[in-house]
Amino acid sequence: MDIQWYPGHMTKTRRMITDNLRMVDAVCEILDARIPISSRNNDIAELSKDKPRLIILNRVDLADEAKTKEWAAFYRSKGYFVLETNSRSGGGVSAFPAAIRQLLAEKLEYYRQKGQIGRSVRVMICGVPNVGKSSFINRVSGKNIAKAEDRPGVTRDKQWIRVGNGIEMLDTPGMLWPKFDDKRTALNLAFTGAIKDEILDIETLASLFMEVLSERYAENLCARYKITCNAEEPGFDILERAGKARGFLVSGGEVNTERMAKTLLDEFRAGTLGRITLENIDEAERAPLERIELRGMLSEW
Repeated sequence: MDIQWYPGHMTKTRRMITDNLRMVDAVCEILDARIPISSRNNDIAELSKDKPRLIILNRVDLADEAKTKEWAAFYRSKGYFVLETNSRSGGGVSAFPAAIRQLLAEKLEYYRQKGQIGRSVRVMICGVPNVGKSSFINRVSGKNIAKAEDRPGVTRDKQWIRVGNGIEMLDTPGMLWPKFDDKRTALNLAFTGAIKDEILDIETLASLFMEVLSERYAENLCARYKITCNAEEPGFDILERAGKARGFLVSGGEVNTERMAKTLLDEFRAGTLGRITLENIDEAERAPLERIELRGMLSEW
């Protein structure tokens, strides 16, 4: 399944991020805790490499809790500040202002020495589409400022949002990259809804997802759809049996696999299938990260 999607507005977004980096003191990358590698845009990482960075593992309520802890430790070992959040309920979001103050402690001390106590710091909020940026911003600000929907491509323009504690946030549209060299990355983004379902073959996508689940979370499939499966079985066969068990039948007794495909993806994205993480720490080597130093940057700002 070849997935390529790079709408014109993402070219505009890349230019927007590049042009506005000089105006911010730090960059906050929001990742989907279910796919902590695939949801990280290396273009953003490269563009912002000279800025202090905070990584937010969002949607932890949908991810495997033990694996989220492992991923948080992994990114911290690379020199990043890390927060684990659930923007839907607000869990972990209240720690954001303190994390930014800690991240920018040297800059705030510089302001203090210059008699500029109370001067705001500016943080750019970045991430791939549908990773929860707008929901996060609304939680931090306590207002419904950013338009939030459970689909990609909603935010199209930048906006500055002032929050308490002397912080201004720059909300940017979600940005993917022009070509997916790694099939797993493309599929993981499609599974979680970062790529519009409308451009995909939904039954093929769901069949591939069934194969991933049967290998890594077979117990979730068995519990939800009352079926048995194994990692050697073709995904479409599992999809068909799940649809039959659900009673998704059409005339002649055939299974409505399109309906089952949509149900599977919707239930995964809503957390109905349980807490699932699609990437393990041992897969991190396929997307190695540079180690960054958070201190000693003051002269570069």
